[in-house]
Amino acid sequence: MKKALIYQQGSLAGILEQTEGGTYQFTYTEGYHGEPVSLTMSTEKKMYHFDHFPSFLEGLLPEGERLEAFLKLCKIDRNDYFTQLLTLGEDLVGSLEVYPNYSVNRSNS
Repeated sequence: MKKALIYQQGSLAGILEQTEGGTYQFTYTEGYHGEPVSLTMSTEKKMYHFDHFPSFLEGLLPEGERLEAFLKLCKIDRNDYFTQLLTLGEDLVGSLEVYPNYSVNRSNS
């Protein structure tokens, strides 16, 4: 099972997990009261389930020629969105940053 730490504006917002069944789950970190990671994912609800890779995260990934170059350079499968997200995690568009679950050197963790 893959896991990623999702940071919103420098604060740990939650954890994204890919289950063995291929579904996804995002759980807000206990005590997180910052901005939601997506406009459709209020922090009032602590856990969200997705049958497919969450579209709000897929939208942060590169497209077109940039995607092709990235996939070739990093040797990542086109359909492996989770690995793409982890690889680009610090260089995403917007206020989110994504780190592998074993990353512990963040100042706000």
